[in-house]
Amino acid sequence: TSHFGTMNFVDSEVSVNDNKLVAGKFIADAKSLTNVDLKDDKESSDKLNGHLKSPDFFDVEKFPTATFEITKVTDVTTGDYNSTIEGNLTIKDITKPVKFNANISVKDGNLTIATEPTDINREDFGVKFKAPLENGVIKNEITLQILVKASEKK
Repeated sequence: TSHFGTMNFVDSEVSVNDNKLVAGKFIADAKSLTNVDLKDDKESSDKLNGHLKSPDFFDVEKFPTATFEITKVTDVTTGDYNSTIEGNLTIKDITKPVKFNANISVKDGNLTIATEPTDINREDFGVKFKAPLENGVIKNEITLQILVKASEKK
C-alpha cells in the first residue's frame, strides 16, 4: 500500500532575475504532515499521521522543519519539463543534494514551480524505521514533489 500526503511551507523565498528563477529556499512545517489518501477513514488517517510524526519516522517534535534550498536552475529544451532544479534537501538535520525536473513559469510578477515526482531514499535522511509490519515492508523510497506559487513582493 502506498500513501500520499502533504506538508505546508512555513517560509519561502525565491529570487527571479530577467524572468528566470535563480534561487530559492523553502521551509516546510513537518508538523503539518497530513495523509490525503485516507481522508475518508479518519481513524486510520490519524493513526498513520501520528506514526509518521513520531520518532519512528520524521520525529517532528525534535525536527520541526524540512528545507529545500535551490543551488542551480538550468533551462531544458527537450522533454516534458522546461528546467532542472538542483539543491540541498534537509530532513532531520541531514542535508543531501537532490535534483528535480520542473516546469517553471514567471509571468506578471507571479512564479509557479511544479517539480516532477522524484524518489529520495528515506534512509539517507535518518528515517530508518525497521519494525515488522502487519502488511509487509516499508519502501525505502519516498516520492517527493514540490509545488509552489509565489507573487512578487511589492
